[in-house]
Amino acid sequence: MNIKPIAKIHNDFPTKFGLPRQSGMSEHLISRVVMEKEFCNPDAFRGIEEFEYLWLIWGFEPMGTREWSPTVRPPKLGGNTRKGVFATRSPNRPNPLGLTRVKLVSVEQNGREGMVLAVSGADLMDGTEIFDIKPYLPFADSAPGARSGEYGTQYTEQLEVIIPAAVQKLFGEEQLEALKEVLALDPRPGYQNDPERVYGFAYGKYDVRFKVDGKTLTVVQAEELNNISIQKRFGD
Repeated sequence: MNIKPIAKIHNDFPTKFGLPRQSGMSEHLISRVVMEKEFCNPDAFRGIEEFEYLWLIWGFEPMGTREWSPTVRPPKLGGNTRKGVFATRSPNRPNPLGLTRVKLVSVEQNGREGMVLAVSGADLMDGTEIFDIKPYLPFADSAPGARSGEYGTQYTEQLEVIIPAAVQKLFGEEQLEALKEVLALDPRPGYQNDPERVYGFAYGKYDVRFKVDGKTLTVVQAEELNNISIQKRFGD
């Protein structure tokens, strides 16, 4: 079966590091799903406003020449625990497809971009290709209280976040709230806990740097980025 992208998503995360690890964990993170011209027919979206949430089926970034592995080591489990790839959401899979639930904020149509869906809560990097969009049906898709293996409540515990006023001024209100949510969920890999280490990720136009000591995360600075520094510091 041949599939092709129907859209791309755009947001303030040009790199993987810093992204929410699962969908719905940052409700203030707004993304725009921009449809490809071939799929901009308004009839294809007739009735979509009736749904509060949508499923996005998308593609992980290319894995290059690396082959898939039957077992992986999820970073959030400390990087030492091996799990079967089909028991994880690792991108290193036979078919590198992802599934994300997002909240539909608005449906827009303009002359420059065509059809655009504004959504919140996505865990996708800027530029990610979308292969399909489906409505979320709570009576069929929700299973409250379902088992989740080792991914218990400890992985949703939040840190106290301290952001200096000088850094807060760099972001709009919605951007700042999304940044706080992402930081509170601890973007670090589970096996890194050095309180003196400075971590950083690209967010919007800035390189946000922070430290974590115990249950407190402190932003130490945010410097303006450009495309060259993004590639040099974070990779393509």
